[in-house]
Amino acid sequence: MISKALWHTSEAHSELRDQEEPLIKDGIVIKSEYSLISIGSERLVSLGQVPIPLYNQMKVPYMAGDFSFPIKYGYSLVGTLENGKRAHLLHPHQNNCMVSEDHLFYVPENVPAKRASLASNLETALNAIWDGNVQTGDAVLVVGFGLVGSLIARLVSMIPATRLLVADVDSNKLKLARDMGFPAKHPSEIDEVFDLAFHTSATSPGLQLAVNQTGFEGKIVELSWYGTRNTVLELGSSFHIERKQIISSQVSNLSAERRSRWDYVRRKEVVFKLLVDEVFDAHITDVIPFEELADFFNELRFGEIKPLGCVVEY
Repeated sequence: MISKALWHTSEAHSELRDQEEPLIKDGIVIKSEYSLISIGSERLVSLGQVPIPLYNQMKVPYMAGDFSFPIKYGYSLVGTLENGKRAHLLHPHQNNCMVSEDHLFYVPENVPAKRASLASNLETALNAIWDGNVQTGDAVLVVGFGLVGSLIARLVSMIPATRLLVADVDSNKLKLARDMGFPAKHPSEIDEVFDLAFHTSATSPGLQLAVNQTGFEGKIVELSWYGTRNTVLELGSSFHIERKQIISSQVSNLSAERRSRWDYVRRKEVVFKLLVDEVFDAHITDVIPFEELADFFNELRFGEIKPLGCVVEY
C-alpha cells in the first residue's frame, strides 16, 4: 500500500513524501479524514529542539525516522475503516495507514470526525484539571490561550461557580477567548489573586505571571514544554513565603490520584463524552488541506502564523 505522509527533513524544511506502507499482520487499513496539529510540541520537533535525553520518551506510535531528522511525527488522527467505522489513534500526519486494531479507539457516531481530532489535546487538558484538583468555586487563571489553554479554560468553565480568567499577550488570542465566552486580560491588567493557575504559554514571563498571581499555598500547574530552551523564573519574592507549589502535568501518565482505578481507555471514554458537545467546535480555528501541510510547517517554524486549534483535512 502506497501512502503519503508529512516528513520533517531538517530544522528548516518539511515535505510530503510517498512511501510504501509497512504491512502489519492482521493490520487494519484506515483512510484519514482529519489529524490535529499540536502546535507547541510539533513546532519544536520540526525545529529539532527535542532534548537528546528525551528521544525515547517523545517517540509516538507509527513514528518513523528520528528526532535528528528526517522524521515523520504527529499523534492525533481520525479516519474511517473499510467497514465504515470511524476511529481515533495516535499516528503521524498521513493520508492512509495500516495499523493494529489495539491502537484504535472507535469514535461514537454522535462525534463528528473533525471534532474527534481534538481528543488527544482534550486528554491533556482533562489530565491537567485532575492534577490541579479544581474545585467548585475556585478562582482559576489560565496563562496562554493556545489550544491546550483554551481546552483547560473550557473544562474549568464547566465546573460550577468557578471564577475563570484567561491571560495572553496576543490581542487576537484575547479576542478569541472573549468570543468563546471566557473573561480575558493582558498580563499587565491583572491584579487578582487566584487559587490555582494553569500555565501553557511556554514562556518565562507567562510562568512568572502564574506564580505571582497565585495566592497563599496556591498551585501552579505547568503544562508547557520548552524543549531545549532555558526557563528563567524569579522565586525570591512571594513563592517561598506563601508556600506556593509548581507541579508538572503531562498526558502520558494518568493523574496520581486516579492511577490505581483509571486506565487510558476510561480517560478516552470521558473525553469522547465531552466531545459530544458542539461547543468544542469553536476550538478548531484553522483547517489546512493535507497538500498544503508542508508549507504550513515551513511557515510555522519561524513564527509567521499563530493558529489556535489547527486540523489537517485529507
